[in-house]
Amino acid sequence: MEDTSELDIRLVPSHIAIIMDGNGRWAEERRRPRLAGHKAGVDSVRAVVETAREIGVRHLTLYAFSTENWQRPKAEVKGLMALLRTYLEAELRTMLTNDIRLFCLGQRERLPRDVLAVLEQVMRETAHCRAMTLNLALSYGGRNEMIRAIRKMAVKCKDGQFDPEDLSEEILAEHLDTAGQPDPDLLIRTGGEHRLSNFLLWQVSYAELYFTETKWPDFRKQQLLEAVATYGRRQRRFGKTGAQVRGE
Repeated sequence: MEDTSELDIRLVPSHIAIIMDGNGRWAEERRRPRLAGHKAGVDSVRAVVETAREIGVRHLTLYAFSTENWQRPKAEVKGLMALLRTYLEAELRTMLTNDIRLFCLGQRERLPRDVLAVLEQVMRETAHCRAMTLNLALSYGGRNEMIRAIRKMAVKCKDGQFDPEDLSEEILAEHLDTAGQPDPDLLIRTGGEHRLSNFLLWQVSYAELYFTETKWPDFRKQQLLEAVATYGRRQRRFGKTGAQVRGE
């Protein structure tokens, strides 16, 4: 395992996005119910949020529940929603203490009413927090997000607020769920898969990608620091040459 004791804090990404994959397989390997993997994954969420806040990450986005996840067995979905509510209720005080703002990406109106009520309460009570924003992507899909943004822009064009010719990347970004937040610098996916799974399709266009075989319940502080250290060694060129980036 890599030594991260000398991590250069100046190289910490401003925005980290994580596809938290592998809970179910982690549980199955241990011959336990899939929900046991999701419960263990909650502990990883706590550890990663704490570490991100500690090292100076300003925005952390966690892919908690996708639009496709609604197709899972009803018992598993019900268990996931119960875990989400319990997590939100338990972490409110910690978020306030650590100056963490909670925000939601996705179609939150599809969540069960009791979960939605707790989610919106925590969002209201942490709205003034400024040290870090924790985005939970819930009932979220990247394609759905873009369709919703395009519909909003179409209505504004119809109302005469701006012409179709005025549409730009900046205007589209202002209508996405992440409006007002920077795009992710680093995208992490746990669990051994190498795909985006409909996550932040617009926003991760220039993100550094980091894939790990480690399943989410085993992804904790050390694993996050290793991902950040790897990010720090990469050269981000954004279409330029290496020499241009170095100022040569």
